Amino acid sequence: MFLYRIGLGVLFVLLIVGPAQVRAEWSALEDRYQSHPLQTAYIDPDSIRRENTVVTLSALIDWKAMQGGRTPTRFYSTQIIKQFDCAAMRVRTLAATDFYGHMGTGEIIGNNGHTSEGFWMNVESKSVNQGLWETACGKE
Repeated sequence: MFLYRIGLGVLFVLLIVGPAQVRAEWSALEDRYQSHPLQTAYIDPDSIRRENTVVTLSALIDWKAMQGGRTPTRFYSTQIIKQFDCAAMRVRTLAATDFYGHMGTGEIIGNNGHTSEGFWMNVESKSVNQGLWETACGKE
């Protein structure tokens, strides 16, 4: 029952945020928040949804080299729906989908299993999540 409710929650978020992803205008995070030299992190500013101090947004990680090793689930990009608690400077991942192509294009490889709904983590300094938090929460 618990997993069923989580699944419905993620579906609900996808239905709300999903349409913005189709028309996404990805903006790269500043270089200081790019945590890996082989990836670029982006945010869709139009996907930002605020409810009190909690903000939900869509982000994208695009890799210069294919990820997944020799598995059949190899991918070049991952679209992520993240939620930020602006007041407590915390983050959790609601959904993550890997794509065969760059910039969220091509075949959907599937959910990569790196969601953490219900599990808040502190936003680490100088991380991709800090860059997303600053954009989402209006901190510069």
